[in-house]
Amino acid sequence: MLLRNLFWVCAIGLASTSSQAQEIEARAYSNAPIGMSFITGGIAQAKSGSYTLTTEAVSLTHVIDVAGQSGRLTLVLPYSELSGTGTISGQAINASAEGLSDPVIKASVNLYGAPALSLNDFKNYQQDLIIGASLAATIPWGKYNNNQIVNVGGNRSVIQPGIGASQAVGPWRFELAGMASIFTSNTNYLGSNTLSQNPVYSTETHVIYYFPNTAWISGDATYFFGGQKYVNGLPAGSAQENWRFGSTFSYPINQHNSIRLTGSTGVYSNTNTSYNALGVSWQYRWD
Repeated sequence: MLLRNLFWVCAIGLASTSSQAQEIEARAYSNAPIGMSFITGGIAQAKSGSYTLTTEAVSLTHVIDVAGQSGRLTLVLPYSELSGTGTISGQAINASAEGLSDPVIKASVNLYGAPALSLNDFKNYQQDLIIGASLAATIPWGKYNNNQIVNVGGNRSVIQPGIGASQAVGPWRFELAGMASIFTSNTNYLGSNTLSQNPVYSTETHVIYYFPNTAWISGDATYFFGGQKYVNGLPAGSAQENWRFGSTFSYPINQHNSIRLTGSTGVYSNTNTSYNALGVSWQYRWD
């Protein structure tokens, strides 16, 4: 029964710690004036089969000077609702979960091509090639019940090192990035069982066009693979292999405010865990 439950969970494909490895984030490595801060609030919804995951999130980002290059510190606080119906041995079972999801902390630094500049100096900055690296981690504070099949908290951490590059060509930006998602074990899975998982490796690319008013639109794609799961050391389910395509549009309302629309869809999944996602967010920045 335990393994059948896990197979069902794998088929949902919407657990919070799994979906983080599937994000498509344009402009992850870009320059900004030192000392600038951003606060963002948004809502996103992902659907897979009968399952719907809705997440409201607030994030705070601060731009810092790291050895003469710009860097960023980010904190994300998400709240999620997950609901749907699955089938085990021909029997339909309703499942739902709601509460705080695992917060995320992220530090990124541009290693080349994004000098640390004041707001006044930044007005004359022209991007060429930027190379950067990042390290993110989830904090297992999300709501978790070891008697439930689905949860909005993972009861484990996900550590995500990444590296990427952004090349400017006129109003265009061409980006390429790679990331690994490394999972700690959940030793309280459906009772006192241990759920472990191999790393998920991902690559993503973005083609971005900037309009004269600094609005921008991107075409996004990501490929990820790996993530074989184990319960008490025994294999459960299959490793992932997935392709996703998406797009992002950002529009400046004024000097301090902007709105962003995102959408993505799964175009291939060897485990039938593709999902469609839409999101909208509002960002406020200050110096």
